Amino acid sequence: MESQSRVFAAIVPAGRELSGNEKEQGLEVRAVSRQSPGKCLREVQVTGTAEVRCQADRASVRVSVGNSKESVSEATHSVSRRLGYILQALRQHDIREENTSVRRFLHRDADMYRMDAEVIVTFSDFEKMERICSILLEKLDKSVSVGTPEFYHSAECLSQMRLRACVSAVENAQLKASKVSQLLGQSLGPPLLVREDETKEWRNNEDNGGGGQGSAAPSHFPSLPAVTASSQVSVSFSLRDTSRKMR
Repeated sequence: MESQSRVFAAIVPAGRELSGNEKEQGLEVRAVSRQSPGKCLREVQVTGTAEVRCQADRASVRVSVGNSKESVSEATHSVSRRLGYILQALRQHDIREENTSVRRFLHRDADMYRMDAEVIVTFSDFEKMERICSILLEKLDKSVSVGTPEFYHSAECLSQMRLRACVSAVENAQLKASKVSQLLGQSLGPPLLVREDETKEWRNNEDNGGGGQGSAAPSHFPSLPAVTASSQVSVSFSLRDTSRKMR
């Protein structure tokens, strides 16, 4: 009767720096050789973990104008002129209509009529956002209120981050499996199984320079949030005996 044989090799890799925002957390390697009916199946089983960090790629800014007049037409005209200038400035900087929303509200305040309007703009180019906000504050002065940007992650950004974490974990596992196969006198064959065992996500805010030792007053810049995703995968590769090819 054919017997089964198992060989386990555990390798603890030395810490190494990874490029970009990717970080390897650890790796467990096991090389297994077992008999199956009709042939000998050799494989290496690897688990690997990787992290990918992604900063916010969208920002929402609220721009509001308002004025009170003795008549409805005067209040509407006054605000409409400023509102028109805001929308024109956005168009001149190639801000698409689907990235803006406009709301208007007319109400009576004692003996006056007040007209309020607000424009909510979504930006993907933060430098362009800063230029537009500066222009509006300079040209419209006190008649306009520009809110603090609210940064967030788009669904596409989060999806790509999760994908990169999984792919990086598999790449790390493949690299280590290749090293182990060489150590055992084998060559790495095609993958037999790829499984994502665990995923995690957590959010944190970027440090804007305040709060450290000897730092000046807290920064007035809004924090730029970041999200980190980690992925742990298990991968099995077939092994080829290189010594047989050399004979």
